[in-house]
Amino acid sequence: MTALPTHEDWQDEATALDAYSQVVTRVAEVLLPTVASLRVGQDGWAKGSGSAVAISADGFLVTSAHVVAGAAGGTAVFGDGRELPYEVTGIDRLSDLAVVRVSGGGLQAARLGDADRLRVGQLVVAVGNPLGFAGSVSAGVVSALGRSFAAQSGRHARLVENVIQTDAALHPGNSGGALADSTAAVVGINTAVVGPGIGQGLGLAVPVNGITLGIIGSLMAGQRVRRAWLGIGGGSRPLPPRAAAGTGLSAGLEVTSVVAGSPAARAGIRPEDLILTIDDVPVAAIGELQRLLSADRIGRPVRISLVRSGERLTKEVVPTELDDR
Repeated sequence: MTALPTHEDWQDEATALDAYSQVVTRVAEVLLPTVASLRVGQDGWAKGSGSAVAISADGFLVTSAHVVAGAAGGTAVFGDGRELPYEVTGIDRLSDLAVVRVSGGGLQAARLGDADRLRVGQLVVAVGNPLGFAGSVSAGVVSALGRSFAAQSGRHARLVENVIQTDAALHPGNSGGALADSTAAVVGINTAVVGPGIGQGLGLAVPVNGITLGIIGSLMAGQRVRRAWLGIGGGSRPLPPRAAAGTGLSAGLEVTSVVAGSPAARAGIRPEDLILTIDDVPVAAIGELQRLLSADRIGRPVRISLVRSGERLTKEVVPTELDDR
């Protein structure tokens, strides 16, 4: 027979709930002044809406690329009633990040954290403007890490990696808003709601980490984010026993497609090749390949070790710059 809760049990539960509430309240107090509602479009014509997070006192805000794509500017509405015009300074569709700048400055900026330190089960708080309701707060936990989703720009698609999955309620309009940890540091930019409907308890956020901070810095400077390009598609595949024994690796990147005329095609890489390493760095997934194709590899030869029909080969490839327009 299960014992009934005692008075002390109820007190403990009330204390825990109060502590939880205190954390969420404190994060909300810090972040609400930093999050704006974006009205996308100018000259009195709005084409959409979303959220944005102030990241500098002099007017820069970060948001989702899909919120402001195709627009030169609009109006940012803050919780204190200010309505400030903004212009888009940079968009990177392949990371789903964008930066806008309001005129006038004097913003209260959020503190940016490091999503690479997050753990599954950790408390997170989402702040944004879902369904047009300004200054909304929801709380939940990090329900998974290491997720990915596909972003597209022009004819190119790319996986956005290490995406944060949360059960904090997200709805249309939350995109571009803040996902923060218990210290009120922004660790993610809310980007998507998964499911056939809305508010399904499965939201995604682009992580704030060293890689995305570099992207945001380029967008603040009005620069295009540069990436190297090989022109292959592929997926992870376990190595055959003989290759695994000879390399010490358990998996590689199987080439499933090669773009005609691409650097990979010119180097003689073919579908069904199994890539093992690039410049001696093991590669077993398309995301790992993407991480290696940074701007400093544009125009610089790289060595690709691969297995073809059981034979080990090395190819030299010169990546070109990815044209994402």
